Amino acid sequence: MTPVPHLRDKWIVSAAASLVLACAGLTQAAADGSKGGVVYRWVDSNGVVHYGDRVPPQYAQKETTVLNDQGVVVGELSAEKTPAQLAEAAREQQQLQQQKQRDAFLLTTYSSVQDIEQLRDERIGQLKGQLVASEQYIASLHERLLALQARAMLFKPYNPEPGARRLPDDLAEQLVRTLNEMRVQHTALTAKDQQEAVIRAQFQADIDRYRQLRSSDSSQSP
Repeated sequence: MTPVPHLRDKWIVSAAASLVLACAGLTQAAADGSKGGVVYRWVDSNGVVHYGDRVPPQYAQKETTVLNDQGVVVGELSAEKTPAQLAEAAREQQQLQQQKQRDAFLLTTYSSVQDIEQLRDERIGQLKGQLVASEQYIASLHERLLALQARAMLFKPYNPEPGARRLPDDLAEQLVRTLNEMRVQHTALTAKDQQEAVIRAQFQADIDRYRQLRSSDSSQSP
């Protein structure tokens, strides 16, 4: 429907007045902020844009745009981070620092990939030597246990003879200690078996990183 001429004129005047008032509000906000040289622009939880010479505390965790006295964007204020975000940023910074230290260690310690491989083989060789020693010790414990069990068969409750004596306390204690030591050594042996895979994985990661660093240095060389 086309507005009646005199009603249409009133509608145009009303719309123009609203626009003037809106611009006046923005101009006033900019003027107020110009006292300090800047105006801050932020968006509230309803998506409404606000301007002012300071950001209300409840919106401090939101990103804020900084404008000069002419309304030109001159910067951005990052949103305040939550404790979880701060902790994550600190963790990432620590990891970055550790990586830099590790990179420096690789570049200053090794002159080639072969150096890393040689050290890896030495570590694995040492580990295998420890495995052999552990297996030999476990074998000796097993022999000792068999001897103790043979002695225990002479006493109650293992000997059913009526005149059999009670198992001596020291023999019972030796049996218990030997069994416990065998359990400990078997656990340690299992851990050493798994350690070889860990060592290989760690050295392979160093080799891959070393190659990457050397390749980067070569590409940056003139």
